[in-house]
Amino acid sequence: MLNTVLVPLDGSNLAECVLPHAVAIAKAFDARTILLNILEQPSESLRMPKADPLDWYLKKTEADTYLSVVKTHLEECDVAVEKMLIEGRAAEQIVELAHTNIADLLILSSHDGSIIQQILQRIRTSTLIIRTNLSSSTPISDLRYRRLLVPLDGSRRAGATLSMATALAQAHQAELLLVHVVNKPEMARRMPLTHEDEELINRFVERNQEEGAKYLEHLQTHLSIDVQTHLLVSDNVAATIQSFSEQERIDLLILGAHGYSGETKWSYGGVTNRFITDGTIPLLIVQDSPHESSEIAQDAVTVRRMAR
Repeated sequence: MLNTVLVPLDGSNLAECVLPHAVAIAKAFDARTILLNILEQPSESLRMPKADPLDWYLKKTEADTYLSVVKTHLEECDVAVEKMLIEGRAAEQIVELAHTNIADLLILSSHDGSIIQQILQRIRTSTLIIRTNLSSSTPISDLRYRRLLVPLDGSRRAGATLSMATALAQAHQAELLLVHVVNKPEMARRMPLTHEDEELINRFVERNQEEGAKYLEHLQTHLSIDVQTHLLVSDNVAATIQSFSEQERIDLLILGAHGYSGETKWSYGGVTNRFITDGTIPLLIVQDSPHESSEIAQDAVTVRRMAR
């Protein structure tokens, strides 16, 4: 299900906020972790001088030492770890690595939003986004997920999250909450709703509530663990999920990359994309579609994996 986790680090405390989550995920799935550091060359387009060879060597040595220290910390938590030091532009190198299927899960810190957007719009890899506005005082080995939330719209693609969610819940002995939001239909109008319009909306919502209740009951019966189910009605799905997450003190939100109406030609559906840009809690995005053929051939990706 999940064998390898890729964790890019840039040496900053903000990037290191992902480490407790990396340990929590790796131990839950008995997965190996690859710590990645990317050394960026000065941009020739800005007419900056090339790095002095000695300075560049010292910089690489420092980066390697940093990775070794972090690697040791994770190994003390009984996590299998490798380190990787490569050169290039961060977003481009991470995308290329994603296209080689080097990892099943990419864990990113939200501290550089522009780079995250560049990466996410070009890959088809499950991704965990950790918000840097949250407290990172949790010791690296002590993070446990207590309450997991999985929004489901009834589609098979959204249901792709369930195997990973149930495995995490079992490993952390966490509560798993499944929520289905019935979206109120919009009416094209320039005037206030008529009585007939309101009746039509109510019939639509009631019908979808009935189907949603059956759907959640089916899941509750067939899943291998106990779950809580919640059926909500809303005219703004993303806002309702966010409010519910805050109300229920959710530790991790697990979303499929696409829902019922999501087009796989786009990297993410509308609700998931909203949480990528505006979410406030850790977000695990489970990809439901395979990697598309990449313009970057796998054998063109040259990386240098440094010794353990």
